[in-house]
Amino acid sequence: MTKPPSQPPSPPFPSPDTVDQIAAYCGFLGHQCIAQGTLLQVACAAQAIPGDPITHIFDNATGRLVDVDLRGSAEDLQQWISVHHPDAVPESAGTSADAPKRGRGRPKLGVVAKEITLLPRHWDWLAAQSGGASVTLRRLIDQARKDPRLRRKDAQNAVYRFATSMAGDQPGFEEAMRALFADDQGKFEDNIKAWPADVVRQTRLIAQGIWPG
Repeated sequence: MTKPPSQPPSPPFPSPDTVDQIAAYCGFLGHQCIAQGTLLQVACAAQAIPGDPITHIFDNATGRLVDVDLRGSAEDLQQWISVHHPDAVPESAGTSADAPKRGRGRPKLGVVAKEITLLPRHWDWLAAQSGGASVTLRRLIDQARKDPRLRRKDAQNAVYRFATSMAGDQPGFEEAMRALFADDQGKFEDNIKAWPADVVRQTRLIAQGIWPG
């Protein structure tokens, strides 16, 4: 009888003040965290586990699962991420001597074209702004995202998404989520403490965006 591969040890967990300071992504094998870091780092850790087990990779800022094709070599994985998740590629990743030189024209920003509807006066105002409509809209959205109230709501939603995926069947889940949106940290902590250790750690890390310190 073949002995199943042992799970890798849990990585050290940082203690950030806000959600923006934790690693960008995390990976889980069952309820055990296998890696924290960039999307490529976490994906490579998942890819290296023998036996092709089912792993889950999360965006820590949103709590969403990230779909990554782990087939092929590490180079294939890097290329796949650069195409399908360009916003997850660190700016320094393409600065090596081996990186292809960028041609003329605007840099690839990973933008997605979608249709929006505005009133004529809105289009007139956007047209009068420097940089054009797209640049202005992106700037306004980035400014709005810095609003502490919105950042807090985003962090609550991130915790909810992660916890739903990793602890939706755990005792105290529903009570913890009610406490989360009621801003009751004490009841939230009471109801998550029986969850698997790595899930608790990661939930608390993401919750730093709600309850710093």
